[in-house]
Amino acid sequence: MGRSNRNQGSYFRKFNFVRFIIYDLEATCWLGRPPGGINEIIEIGAVMVDPTGDVLSSFSKFVKPTVNPRLSGFCKKLTSISQENVDRADKYPKVIDQFKDWINVYEEDYRLCSWGKYDKVMLTDNCNLHKMELEWLESSTDLKSEYHEIKGEHKLTGLKNTLKKEGMEFTGTHHRAISDAENTAKIFIKYVDEWRW
Repeated sequence: MGRSNRNQGSYFRKFNFVRFIIYDLEATCWLGRPPGGINEIIEIGAVMVDPTGDVLSSFSKFVKPTVNPRLSGFCKKLTSISQENVDRADKYPKVIDQFKDWINVYEEDYRLCSWGKYDKVMLTDNCNLHKMELEWLESSTDLKSEYHEIKGEHKLTGLKNTLKKEGMEFTGTHHRAISDAENTAKIFIKYVDEWRW
């Protein structure tokens, strides 16, 4: 399934092979513990990649938090997400249904891929908060730990440092979900034949 063999792309799409959903989340945050005991997702960013390493499409949505609807100053500064961005957004159940529709979870084979384990934990916590089903989250991979297995390294590094080590430049805005997803996809595509599924 080498990326260099470009004619394989139509073959994979025709025969409904797995789509890789390289995603990232931003969430409400404070310098201390979250009021109400939960960090709510406020942005979902993702790119869909086929088995040859071709990017098929992207997804980017803000989410309106409900437990703590006012963003902290710390959160706004860290993420560059404004109060207006989330006030105008739909709430989690509607956005997550749009995300699942974009993935086409009931018709397509897919795997959710994030840089680290925390994104799946956040999706699980937020689905539980809104009493939504979790089965669609089962097909998930932590690219961060798998990358370090591929490289034979024990110390886990952040996304920006990994890109730098790979000779790539971080593009977009750090701590914005769509930018982090797009930059994670660069690493995913470089090693597209080496991930364990």
